Amino acid sequence: MRIMIADDQAKVRFALRILLEQRPSWHVVGEVGDADTLLQQIDDVHPDLLLLDWKLPAHSPALFLQQLRAICPQLMVVAISGRPECYQEAMRGGADAFVSKIDPPERLLTVLDDCVQHK
Repeated sequence: MRIMIADDQAKVRFALRILLEQRPSWHVVGEVGDADTLLQQIDDVHPDLLLLDWKLPAHSPALFLQQLRAICPQLMVVAISGRPECYQEAMRGGADAFVSKIDPPERLLTVLDDCVQHK
């Protein structure tokens, strides 16, 4: 599975990459720190799954997600946030799943496994 990470915090991107690389069949194919760069690179990278910091876009995350899906219609999006209360907004906004940054790492792996199985 080809995974792209979009988060404005370099430490978070690093930690996610280290965690994801534990799975031999998962490949981090891109990392970006802002929404504009994500829009520029996503068509070139063609990820299967995007880990998206839900508050990364400067404007509406739901509208931003629509833009991404216009470029990559089959893209699975797992919203991540340090604010667990963003869960409802992310799911209503079109995310396939949500993981809080305060969840244990195993939770992220479980959510990604579920996304892959339901693809």
